[in-house]
Amino acid sequence: MLEKCESARERWGGISDIIDQWLEHRQKLISKFVSLPNVEVRDIENHVEFFCTSMMDYLSSGHFEVYEKLLHEGSEFNDGGLEEAQKIFPRIQPTTDIALDFNDAYASLKNPTVQQIREFSFQLSKLGENLEERFALEDQLIEILHTSHRDTVMDEA
Repeated sequence: MLEKCESARERWGGISDIIDQWLEHRQKLISKFVSLPNVEVRDIENHVEFFCTSMMDYLSSGHFEVYEKLLHEGSEFNDGGLEEAQKIFPRIQPTTDIALDFNDAYASLKNPTVQQIREFSFQLSKLGENLEERFALEDQLIEILHTSHRDTVMDEA
């Protein structure tokens, strides 16, 4: 997952400050995610809360900043990218719902029992698969809206 994030930053870094910051936030989120299984039970409450807050910030910035910017850019060029991107958004929404459910269930995990830790580990694994799918869809979105009008921008330069 981390390698894919770094690849995305290499491909699209520099397109815009918002996307650059968002991809950097994604990389930090992934780092927090991969460190969670190694956290000791006595410290898990703070780490999970911090991770969930970061995840919610990432999701929010995607929905309310980055996607809006990409859609605006796509509509300015009116070169077919917007129509392609519109097909991806319905596929992103279920990943948001899964992340929100995880947040609701675990953001305030207090004095977890052994059973809760087992369930948390299972759900964390499912969340990882979900986030990986989401990141791939977001990368497609950036690719479509960036590449679809690259030739137009190059011709104008």
